[in-house]
Amino acid sequence: MTTRAEYCVIACAEAWRDNGEVLASPMGLVPSFGARLAKRTFSPDLLLTDGEALLVGLDGEPEGWLPYRRHLTMVTGGRRHVMMGASQIDRYGNQNISCIGDWERPARQLLGVRGAPVNTLNNPVSYWIPRHSTRVFVERVDMVSGVGHDRAVGPYHRLPRVVSDLGVFDFETPDRTMRLASVHPGVTVDEVRAATGFTLVTGDDVPFTREPTAEELRLIREVIDPKGLREREVPAR
Repeated sequence: MTTRAEYCVIACAEAWRDNGEVLASPMGLVPSFGARLAKRTFSPDLLLTDGEALLVGLDGEPEGWLPYRRHLTMVTGGRRHVMMGASQIDRYGNQNISCIGDWERPARQLLGVRGAPVNTLNNPVSYWIPRHSTRVFVERVDMVSGVGHDRAVGPYHRLPRVVSDLGVFDFETPDRTMRLASVHPGVTVDEVRAATGFTLVTGDDVPFTREPTAEELRLIREVIDPKGLREREVPAR
């Protein structure tokens, strides 16, 4: 039986489908497993990195050097697809990882904007949110770190998808607001609506997230994540 965590890995992997030779920059366990699954199956041209200075193969062995200056060149030319996290995200895809509450006196200090503005303006950015709730999916983010569709400029801005533990979301709507593209098996559309702090665009018949193939399940369970770390990030329900 496929677990919720495995559906999430599949949904994250699909973010890199047909991307060609771009640098995959997943942040978090499930996105990392998704990127490695995509490269092993339907996106073999993806480039993986050790997160520091090397391009690596599927076995983790170095395949090339990726100095910081070259990394920056890829970032500014749309040759990288990042999957980041979000402490808050709104209907237009604006992301906050900086602070909660008013900027002048925040209730909680977070990471800071980090590279989110540059990422979102210069290369495709998707998001992974392991715990879908109204605290994360909000009407308006407290501070814009990653740039959404209502304020984006530049030819490389693109937000392909948002994946949470409840479903998959995109911005394929006339006004570029968030749409529920699929729900993971075992989740209802009403559950997703109740856990979202704004009105989601939904179709008349929202599909389920696709099933993994037998080979994809084998790769996830035996090759990519044999220790089952995915189940810690997305516990079974």
